[in-house]
Amino acid sequence: MPIYMDVHNKAQGASITDVRQAHVMDLDVQKRFGVRYLQYWFNREAGKIFCLIDAPSVVAAVSVHKNSHGMLPDEIIEVEKTLVQAFLGSAEESNDIDPAKLTEVDWEDVPAGPGGQPVLDSALRTILFTDLEGSTAMTQKLGDEAAHRLVQEHYAVVRGALREHRGNEVKTIGDGFMVSFISPRHAVDCAIAIQRRLREAQGPGYIMRLRAGLSVGEPVEEKQDFYGAAVQLAARACAHAQPEQILASSAVRDLCIGKMFSFIDVGVVPLKGFADPVQLYEVQWCMD
Repeated sequence: MPIYMDVHNKAQGASITDVRQAHVMDLDVQKRFGVRYLQYWFNREAGKIFCLIDAPSVVAAVSVHKNSHGMLPDEIIEVEKTLVQAFLGSAEESNDIDPAKLTEVDWEDVPAGPGGQPVLDSALRTILFTDLEGSTAMTQKLGDEAAHRLVQEHYAVVRGALREHRGNEVKTIGDGFMVSFISPRHAVDCAIAIQRRLREAQGPGYIMRLRAGLSVGEPVEEKQDFYGAAVQLAARACAHAQPEQILASSAVRDLCIGKMFSFIDVGVVPLKGFADPVQLYEVQWCMD
């Protein structure tokens, strides 16, 4: 069956208990409509709830809400299960964060429950795009075998940083990566670590230089594809960056206030696919 994600944009004032109870009510009636409500996410600050649903149709998915608690979604889109897993983790049935995995989650990045303990994931994700400069020129200069070794070394550097900074590799695109992070701080730390390690790994013959772009967003925004707005902005920021530069959206910068990063205002930039120019910031990483 198709997998859907819906979004409730008017959950201001709802508590974690309210969201849990609504999910339980969905579970009580879902079999009548041949539906499985798999997971939910709650961005309490924004007043938004996201539900992941295995359903034969949009009508069936919405009918569960209608016949349980009556809170109908504002939007619903079909999503790919593999992308859900890449951005958000397991797409199987699950409610709250598994306590056994709390060591894998930043307490500061998850909305707090009773007593200040984090309970629910907000579904907000920071997206990192990277792109290795000049792989074609590298092959022409060094030959296929040597160029291949350097590209593999670049892959090892990037994937090592992802493991250390809790990044989830969504996919590779040419000689670049698309990565998802729960924590914007970890995303920025990861981009910095990649740049520094690539510089340290340089040997004679060729210098590997990488561009990076960062943005942050929710699963469903303005009827875009799954994380479409955040992915597009991160990709365009990466494409606009100079080699060895990290460019971040204003939202990433705002979420990293007080995290000891240095952001340099590069101004409002026209980016392909965006009607209005976009404010970008350069993340300082060079210790020279």
